[in-house]
Amino acid sequence: MQRFLNRLPYNTEPPPGRATLRSFRGVVRTGEAHCLEAAIAAAVVMEQHGYPPLVMSLESVCELDHVVFVYRTKRGWGSVARSRDPALHGRRPVFRRLRDLAWSYFDPYIDHQACLKGYGTVDLRVLDPYDWRFSLRNVWKVEELLLNMPHRPIRPSPARVARFRKKFKQLVAASPGAKPMYFDQSAWTELPD
Repeated sequence: MQRFLNRLPYNTEPPPGRATLRSFRGVVRTGEAHCLEAAIAAAVVMEQHGYPPLVMSLESVCELDHVVFVYRTKRGWGSVARSRDPALHGRRPVFRRLRDLAWSYFDPYIDHQACLKGYGTVDLRVLDPYDWRFSLRNVWKVEELLLNMPHRPIRPSPARVARFRKKFKQLVAASPGAKPMYFDQSAWTELPD
């Protein structure tokens, strides 16, 4: 599933187009996806392979949240995800708890303003019979569910945030437009080309 999403162009809505929240059918039809659309697509496909359609919302202080599909194997929790930022893609199933999986996104999330402040997980089947899987229309109820569900706090030390923000700013100053890749990538899934 991660390889399929990696091959899709990132949906940069808006601009130039209007905001979208496509179902799996919409992602396949258009051949592109932003993070929540990718999480929905992964949930639909993985549900057919026996995994519950669980998504994790990663809440940011700057309201630029990220959503990933999460799953559990005998080895641990993992995720499937799509992002403009390579550091926010999927994670291999090596995390003992969902909290550990959420923390794996913390350091790479820090930039000039962004910083994770919480995470929450929900089974999209709570929306049934709403057609979040195959609707031809935008599925805004999924976003509404994620925005209104409780999130568990992530409370880092201010020193950790300052350290990674400084590192980020140094990288941007030295290589404008480059994406930070100085994180431990041992638990990451493969990245898009």
